[in-house]
Amino acid sequence: MKRFILCLSLAGFFAMMAFKKSNNAAYPVPEGWPQPVYDFRKNPLDKDKIAIGKRLFYDPVLSRDSTISCASCHLSYTAFAHTDHDLSHGIEGRIGTRNVPALMNLAWSKSFMWDGAVNHLDVQALAPMSSPQEMDESIGHVIAKLQSTAPYPSLFYKAFGDSVIRTGYVLRSISQFMLTLVSANAKYDRVKRGTETFTGPEARGYVLFRKNCASCHTEPLFTNGGFENNGLAVDETLGDAGRIKITHDSSDSLKFKVPSLRNVELSYPYMHDGRFKTLNQVLNHYIMGIQQSPTLNPALRKGIYLTGSDKADIIAFLLTLTDREFIRDTAFAFSRQ
Repeated sequence: MKRFILCLSLAGFFAMMAFKKSNNAAYPVPEGWPQPVYDFRKNPLDKDKIAIGKRLFYDPVLSRDSTISCASCHLSYTAFAHTDHDLSHGIEGRIGTRNVPALMNLAWSKSFMWDGAVNHLDVQALAPMSSPQEMDESIGHVIAKLQSTAPYPSLFYKAFGDSVIRTGYVLRSISQFMLTLVSANAKYDRVKRGTETFTGPEARGYVLFRKNCASCHTEPLFTNGGFENNGLAVDETLGDAGRIKITHDSSDSLKFKVPSLRNVELSYPYMHDGRFKTLNQVLNHYIMGIQQSPTLNPALRKGIYLTGSDKADIIAFLLTLTDREFIRDTAFAFSRQ
Protein backbone atom coordinates (compact mmCIF):
# COMPACT_ATOMS: atom_id res chain seq x y z
CA MET A 1 0.00 0.00 0.00
CA LYS A 2 1.33 3.39 -0.91
CA ARG A 3 1.99 5.83 1.88
CA PHE A 4 0.98 9.40 1.27
CA ILE A 5 3.15 11.97 3.03
CA LEU A 6 0.71 14.87 2.86
CA CYS A 7 -1.85 16.43 0.57
CA LEU A 8 -0.26 17.32 -2.72
CA SER A 9 -0.59 21.08 -2.38
CA LEU A 10 1.46 20.91 0.81
CA ALA A 11 4.23 18.92 -0.80
CA GLY A 12 5.71 22.01 -2.40
CA PHE A 13 5.67 23.86 0.90
CA PHE A 14 7.54 21.14 2.73
CA ALA A 15 10.00 20.90 -0.14
CA MET A 16 10.88 24.56 0.45
CA MET A 17 11.62 24.17 4.14
CA ALA A 18 13.93 21.92 6.10
CA PHE A 19 12.15 19.10 7.84
CA LYS A 20 12.84 15.75 9.42
CA LYS A 21 10.77 12.61 9.28
CA SER A 22 8.75 11.48 12.24
CA ASN A 23 10.03 8.55 14.23
CA ASN A 24 6.73 6.86 13.49
CA ALA A 25 6.32 7.25 9.73
CA ALA A 26 7.20 9.28 6.68
CA TYR A 27 5.42 12.32 8.08
CA PRO A 28 7.08 15.70 7.57
CA VAL A 29 7.99 17.53 10.77
CA PRO A 30 8.81 21.23 10.38
CA GLU A 31 12.31 22.20 11.45
CA GLY A 32 12.50 22.88 15.18
CA TRP A 33 9.26 21.09 15.97
CA PRO A 34 9.00 18.13 18.35
CA GLN A 35 8.15 14.67 17.09
CA PRO A 36 4.40 13.99 16.68
CA VAL A 37 2.76 11.91 19.40
CA TYR A 38 0.39 10.21 16.96
CA ASP A 39 1.53 6.67 16.14
CA PHE A 40 1.50 6.49 12.36
CA ARG A 41 2.61 2.86 12.43
CA LYS A 42 -0.96 1.94 13.33
CA ASN A 43 -2.50 4.18 10.67
CA PRO A 44 0.05 5.13 7.99
CA LEU A 45 -1.16 7.94 5.78
CA ASP A 46 -2.52 6.90 2.41
CA LYS A 47 -3.96 9.10 -0.31
CA ASP A 48 -7.11 7.01 -0.75
CA LYS A 49 -7.88 7.02 2.97
CA ILE A 50 -7.21 10.77 3.19
CA ALA A 51 -9.65 11.29 0.31
CA ILE A 52 -12.36 9.32 2.14
CA GLY A 53 -11.68 11.25 5.33
CA LYS A 54 -12.04 14.57 3.54
CA ARG A 55 -15.28 13.47 1.90
CA LEU A 56 -16.66 12.37 5.28
CA PHE A 57 -15.54 15.61 6.94
CA TYR A 58 -17.72 17.58 4.53
CA ASP A 59 -20.60 15.11 4.34
CA PRO A 60 -23.69 15.71 6.55
CA VAL A 61 -24.41 11.97 6.38
CA LEU A 62 -22.58 11.77 9.72
CA SER A 63 -25.51 13.50 11.45
CA ARG A 64 -28.85 11.89 12.28
CA ASP A 65 -30.89 13.99 9.85
CA SER A 66 -28.05 14.52 7.36
CA THR A 67 -27.97 18.29 7.86
CA ILE A 68 -24.75 18.83 9.84
CA SER A 69 -21.21 17.92 8.82
CA CYS A 70 -17.90 18.34 10.64
CA ALA A 71 -17.27 21.34 8.39
CA SER A 72 -20.50 23.00 9.53
CA CYS A 73 -18.58 24.05 12.65
CA HIS A 74 -14.97 23.65 11.46
CA LEU A 75 -14.63 26.03 8.51
CA SER A 76 -11.43 25.85 6.49
CA TYR A 77 -11.19 29.61 5.91
CA THR A 78 -11.31 30.34 9.67
CA ALA A 79 -8.64 27.79 10.59
CA PHE A 80 -11.33 25.14 11.05
CA ALA A 81 -13.05 27.08 13.85
CA HIS A 82 -16.57 28.58 13.94
CA THR A 83 -16.64 32.35 14.22
CA ASP A 84 -20.41 32.83 13.86
CA HIS A 85 -21.37 31.44 17.27
CA ASP A 86 -20.08 31.42 20.84
CA LEU A 87 -21.08 27.77 21.23
CA SER A 88 -21.28 24.81 18.86
CA HIS A 89 -24.48 24.26 16.90
CA GLY A 90 -26.09 20.98 15.90
CA ILE A 91 -29.07 19.47 14.14
CA GLU A 92 -32.49 21.08 14.50
CA GLY A 93 -30.87 24.31 15.71
CA ARG A 94 -29.60 22.72 18.93
CA ILE A 95 -26.89 24.59 20.79
CA GLY A 96 -23.92 22.91 22.46
CA THR A 97 -22.14 23.79 25.67
CA ARG A 98 -18.69 24.86 24.45
CA ASN A 99 -16.96 26.90 21.79
CA VAL A 100 -15.72 25.11 18.68
CA PRO A 101 -11.91 24.72 18.79
CA ALA A 102 -9.74 25.32 15.75
CA LEU A 103 -8.28 22.21 14.11
CA MET A 104 -4.61 22.05 13.14
CA ASN A 105 -1.40 20.22 14.00
CA LEU A 106 -3.39 17.41 15.59
CA ALA A 107 -0.59 14.87 15.25
CA TRP A 108 1.05 16.66 18.18
CA SER A 109 -1.97 16.40 20.51
CA LYS A 110 -2.30 13.77 23.22
CA SER A 111 -5.88 14.67 24.15
CA PHE A 112 -8.86 16.37 22.56
CA MET A 113 -11.90 18.43 23.53
CA TRP A 114 -11.75 21.30 26.01
CA ASP A 115 -11.71 18.90 28.95
CA GLY A 116 -9.54 16.17 27.43
CA ALA A 117 -12.43 13.72 27.37
CA VAL A 118 -10.98 12.05 24.25
CA ASN A 119 -7.46 10.65 24.44
CA HIS A 120 -6.89 9.56 20.85
CA LEU A 121 -7.51 11.22 17.51
CA ASP A 122 -8.83 7.98 16.01
CA VAL A 123 -11.92 8.09 18.22
CA GLN A 124 -12.37 11.86 18.44
CA ALA A 125 -15.02 11.96 15.72
CA LEU A 126 -17.31 9.83 17.86
CA ALA A 127 -17.76 12.69 20.34
CA PRO A 128 -19.57 15.20 18.08
CA MET A 129 -21.21 12.37 16.17
CA SER A 130 -22.89 10.94 19.27
CA SER A 131 -23.53 14.24 21.07
CA PRO A 132 -27.29 15.01 21.32
CA GLN A 133 -26.47 18.71 20.92
CA GLU A 134 -24.47 18.18 17.75
CA MET A 135 -24.91 15.31 15.28
CA ASP A 136 -27.04 13.06 17.52
CA GLU A 137 -26.12 9.95 15.55
CA SER A 138 -24.71 6.47 16.20
CA ILE A 139 -21.70 5.08 14.39
CA GLY A 140 -23.68 1.96 13.54
CA HIS A 141 -26.31 3.96 11.70
CA VAL A 142 -23.63 6.03 9.98
CA ILE A 143 -22.04 2.86 8.65
CA ALA A 144 -25.40 1.58 7.42
CA LYS A 145 -25.98 4.83 5.55
CA LEU A 146 -22.50 4.79 4.05
CA GLN A 147 -22.85 1.16 2.99
CA SER A 148 -25.91 2.06 0.94
CA THR A 149 -24.60 5.34 -0.46
CA ALA A 150 -22.47 5.48 -3.60
CA PRO A 151 -19.56 5.89 -4.03
CA TYR A 152 -18.59 4.99 -0.45
CA PRO A 153 -18.51 1.16 -0.79
CA SER A 154 -16.15 1.34 -3.75
CA LEU A 155 -14.00 4.01 -2.10
CA PHE A 156 -13.59 1.96 1.07
CA TYR A 157 -12.86 -1.15 -0.97
CA LYS A 158 -10.13 0.71 -2.85
CA ALA A 159 -8.59 2.06 0.35
CA PHE A 160 -9.00 -0.90 2.70
CA GLY A 161 -9.51 -3.89 0.38
CA ASP A 162 -12.81 -4.71 2.09
CA SER A 163 -16.30 -4.38 0.65
CA VAL A 164 -17.78 -4.12 4.15
CA ILE A 165 -17.46 -0.65 5.71
CA ARG A 166 -16.33 -0.96 9.31
CA THR A 167 -16.15 1.43 12.28
CA GLY A 168 -12.36 1.47 12.29
CA TYR A 169 -12.21 2.31 8.60
CA VAL A 170 -14.51 5.31 9.05
CA LEU A 171 -12.74 6.70 12.11
CA ARG A 172 -9.21 6.16 10.83
CA SER A 173 -10.08 7.81 7.51
CA ILE A 174 -11.36 10.92 9.28
CA SER A 175 -8.17 10.93 11.35
CA GLN A 176 -6.09 10.72 8.20
CA PHE A 177 -7.64 13.86 6.77
CA MET A 178 -7.31 15.75 10.04
CA LEU A 179 -3.66 14.72 10.34
CA THR A 180 -2.93 16.57 7.10
CA LEU A 181 -4.10 19.85 8.63
CA VAL A 182 -0.59 21.10 9.35
CA SER A 183 -0.18 24.84 9.81
CA ALA A 184 3.49 25.82 9.86
CA ASN A 185 4.03 28.67 7.40
CA ALA A 186 2.92 31.83 9.16
CA LYS A 187 5.14 34.92 9.16
CA TYR A 188 6.44 33.76 12.55
CA ASP A 189 7.73 30.57 10.90
CA ARG A 190 9.34 32.47 8.05
CA VAL A 191 11.07 34.74 10.57
CA LYS A 192 12.35 31.67 12.40
CA ARG A 193 13.65 30.30 9.10
CA GLY A 194 15.39 33.61 8.38
CA THR A 195 13.44 34.53 5.27
CA GLU A 196 11.54 37.46 6.83
CA THR A 197 11.93 39.79 9.79
CA PHE A 198 9.53 41.13 12.38
CA THR A 199 8.47 44.76 12.33
CA GLY A 200 9.26 46.84 15.40
CA PRO A 201 5.85 46.25 17.07
CA GLU A 202 5.96 42.54 16.21
CA ALA A 203 9.44 42.16 17.68
CA ARG A 204 8.45 44.01 20.87
CA GLY A 205 5.30 41.92 21.08
CA TYR A 206 7.32 38.73 20.74
CA VAL A 207 9.47 39.71 23.72
CA LEU A 208 6.37 40.50 25.79
CA PHE A 209 4.71 37.27 24.67
CA ARG A 210 7.67 35.16 25.74
CA LYS A 211 7.72 36.90 29.11
CA ASN A 212 4.01 36.68 29.89
CA CYS A 213 2.37 33.97 27.78
CA ALA A 214 4.85 31.34 26.63
CA SER A 215 4.68 29.05 29.68
CA CYS A 216 1.23 27.91 28.53
CA HIS A 217 1.36 28.85 24.86
CA THR A 218 4.70 27.20 24.20
CA GLU A 219 6.50 27.55 20.89
CA PRO A 220 6.44 26.27 18.21
CA LEU A 221 2.97 24.76 18.63
CA PHE A 222 1.88 27.67 20.84
CA THR A 223 0.30 25.34 23.38
CA ASN A 224 1.83 23.24 26.12
CA GLY A 225 -0.81 20.60 25.44
CA GLY A 226 -1.93 20.73 29.05
CA PHE A 227 -4.89 21.97 31.05
CA GLU A 228 -4.88 25.24 32.95
CA ASN A 229 -7.14 27.42 35.05
CA ASN A 230 -6.61 30.88 33.53
CA GLY A 231 -8.81 32.74 35.97
CA LEU A 232 -12.10 32.90 34.11
CA ALA A 233 -15.20 33.52 36.16
CA VAL A 234 -17.63 30.60 35.91
CA ASP A 235 -20.44 31.31 33.49
CA GLU A 236 -23.62 31.19 35.59
CA THR A 237 -25.67 29.69 32.76
CA LEU A 238 -23.26 26.97 31.66
CA GLY A 239 -21.66 26.32 35.05
CA ASP A 240 -18.75 24.64 33.30
CA ALA A 241 -16.12 23.40 35.76
CA GLY A 242 -13.83 22.00 33.07
CA ARG A 243 -11.64 18.94 33.31
CA ILE A 244 -12.87 17.92 36.75
CA LYS A 245 -15.95 16.51 35.02
CA ILE A 246 -13.69 13.93 33.41
CA THR A 247 -11.14 13.18 36.12
CA HIS A 248 -13.27 13.89 39.23
CA ASP A 249 -10.06 15.29 40.71
CA SER A 250 -10.50 18.56 42.60
CA SER A 251 -7.10 19.74 41.35
CA ASP A 252 -8.61 19.85 37.84
CA SER A 253 -11.43 22.20 38.77
CA LEU A 254 -11.85 25.06 36.27
CA LYS A 255 -9.05 23.74 34.07
CA PHE A 256 -9.45 23.63 30.29
CA LYS A 257 -7.14 22.57 27.52
CA VAL A 258 -4.72 25.27 26.44
CA PRO A 259 -5.58 26.09 22.80
CA SER A 260 -2.92 26.75 20.22
CA LEU A 261 -2.55 30.41 19.30
CA ARG A 262 -1.66 29.62 15.73
CA ASN A 263 -4.18 31.36 13.47
CA VAL A 264 -5.69 32.98 16.56
CA GLU A 265 -6.58 36.03 14.48
CA LEU A 266 -9.15 33.87 12.69
CA SER A 267 -10.46 31.58 15.44
CA TYR A 268 -12.55 33.97 17.52
CA PRO A 269 -14.59 34.00 19.72
CA TYR A 270 -12.16 32.98 22.43
CA MET A 271 -12.14 30.74 25.52
CA HIS A 272 -14.05 27.50 26.05
CA ASP A 273 -17.37 29.35 26.06
CA GLY A 274 -16.57 31.96 23.42
CA ARG A 275 -17.06 34.83 25.86
CA PHE A 276 -14.44 37.13 24.30
CA LYS A 277 -14.86 38.44 20.77
CA THR A 278 -11.50 40.19 20.35
CA LEU A 279 -7.87 39.70 21.29
CA ASN A 280 -8.00 43.02 23.11
CA GLN A 281 -10.72 41.61 25.39
CA VAL A 282 -8.60 38.54 26.03
CA LEU A 283 -5.63 40.64 27.09
CA ASN A 284 -7.87 42.80 29.30
CA HIS A 285 -8.93 39.64 31.10
CA TYR A 286 -5.34 38.81 31.98
CA ILE A 287 -4.66 42.38 33.07
CA MET A 288 -7.68 42.98 35.29
CA GLY A 289 -10.18 40.11 35.07
CA ILE A 290 -8.45 37.13 36.68
CA GLN A 291 -10.52 35.38 39.33
CA GLN A 292 -8.55 33.87 42.21
CA SER A 293 -9.15 30.20 43.02
CA PRO A 294 -7.14 27.27 44.43
CA THR A 295 -6.37 25.79 40.98
CA LEU A 296 -5.43 29.07 39.27
CA ASN A 297 -2.19 28.84 37.32
CA PRO A 298 0.45 30.21 39.74
CA ALA A 299 1.90 32.48 37.08
CA LEU A 300 -1.40 34.39 37.01
CA ARG A 301 -1.88 34.96 40.74
CA LYS A 302 -0.53 38.50 40.53
CA GLY A 303 -2.06 39.17 37.14
CA ILE A 304 -0.19 40.51 34.14
CA TYR A 305 0.76 44.16 33.80
CA LEU A 306 0.56 45.55 30.29
CA THR A 307 0.27 49.10 29.00
CA GLY A 308 -1.89 50.03 26.07
CA SER A 309 1.13 50.01 23.77
CA ASP A 310 2.18 46.63 25.19
CA LYS A 311 -1.20 45.20 24.24
CA ALA A 312 -0.91 46.60 20.73
CA ASP A 313 2.54 45.06 20.35
CA ILE A 314 1.44 41.63 21.60
CA ILE A 315 -1.50 41.65 19.20
CA ALA A 316 0.86 42.65 16.38
CA PHE A 317 2.95 39.58 17.22
CA LEU A 318 -0.10 37.31 17.45
CA LEU A 319 -1.09 38.33 13.94
CA THR A 320 2.21 36.89 12.70
CA LEU A 321 0.83 33.46 13.64
CA THR A 322 -1.75 33.61 10.83
CA ASP A 323 -0.96 31.07 8.14
CA ARG A 324 -2.65 32.27 4.93
CA GLU A 325 -1.44 29.30 2.93
CA PHE A 326 -3.10 26.97 5.41
CA ILE A 327 -6.54 28.54 5.24
CA ARG A 328 -6.40 28.88 1.43
CA ASP A 329 -5.11 25.38 0.75
CA THR A 330 -7.46 23.69 -1.67
CA ALA A 331 -6.41 20.30 -0.32
CA PHE A 332 -8.36 21.14 2.84
CA ALA A 333 -11.32 23.08 1.42
CA PHE A 334 -14.63 21.66 0.26
CA SER A 335 -14.70 20.32 -3.26
CA ARG A 336 -17.21 18.29 -5.23
CA GLN A 337 -15.42 14.99 -5.44
